[in-house]
Amino acid sequence: MKKIKIIKNRSDIGAGTRGSDLGIDAMEIAAINKDNSYFTRFPYSNVETHNETIYDKVNAIFAKRIVHVQEQCQRVAEAIKTSLGEDNFTIILSGDHSSALGTVSGVKAAYPDKRLGVIWIDAHADLHSPFTTPSGNIHGMPLAAALNNDNLEYQINEVTEPTQKIWNNLQNIGIDGAKMLPEDLIFFGVRDTEPIEDQVMEKQGIRNYMVHEIRHRGIETCLSEAKEQLKNCDVIYISFDVDSLDCDAISMGTGTPVPKGFDPKEVVSIIKQLLDSNKVVCLEVTEVNPLLDNKGNKMAETAFEVLDAVTTYYIDKNSKS
Repeated sequence: MKKIKIIKNRSDIGAGTRGSDLGIDAMEIAAINKDNSYFTRFPYSNVETHNETIYDKVNAIFAKRIVHVQEQCQRVAEAIKTSLGEDNFTIILSGDHSSALGTVSGVKAAYPDKRLGVIWIDAHADLHSPFTTPSGNIHGMPLAAALNNDNLEYQINEVTEPTQKIWNNLQNIGIDGAKMLPEDLIFFGVRDTEPIEDQVMEKQGIRNYMVHEIRHRGIETCLSEAKEQLKNCDVIYISFDVDSLDCDAISMGTGTPVPKGFDPKEVVSIIKQLLDSNKVVCLEVTEVNPLLDNKGNKMAETAFEVLDAVTTYYIDKNSKS
């Protein structure tokens, strides 16, 4: 069995709201309160951050703090590549979702000759570019960068040349160009999108298993289809954004909460069935924001329950094989 390695990335500079940098600590507190030794059982490393740059004057209005996001994604990519190169099953805990570009870039850099599948469990498609973003927050752009998409045919923003240059650098972290094919990207739970993202998804044929479809057709049926779609992929990366959960049932403890999402057991079941493919090499948990939680530390507690359950499943499954 591969050793488990945890990477902690307490960065929130790609978000529109402060606080997700505290999400990892909130999950650790959740473990302590449950008398769970999870965070002392596995080796870990911390990715250097510079969250103080959140106070810098924002010059690139359509890609806020893009210089620092690029630096952070580069750090994350290097940490992921190193961990996977040491043959670890790598779990990365992140602040905001912009750094997922660094994660997927690091996975691809570790396996440059292998076909990469990406499972995106999220309320949002994160397919914007600086040319289409309504907010300028880069946590809504990691997949556009990972797919090497500028979305110029849907352009609504005039982006400066310096910003375009850094955006191009972002797209080339890890390896130059796209990290995966659109058909090797599958969404679970995406339900809060802009029309431009809907058009990108339709044009590129990106599959989205919405919450109501999974409940109507069954998790097993949908996961069987997803695994069949990724059958030609050699390795899989799973990104679990906690806003995929139902904020009304759980809490508002995430940067962009959306109602009518998954319950925790559904997310656990999705990840477990993907682990059964024996192709998953990296799992990410992201966007816990305890400063926004209206129910104490509920979102972090829930995220930790999911993390603990799927880690235990991975260990049990591989110890028997």
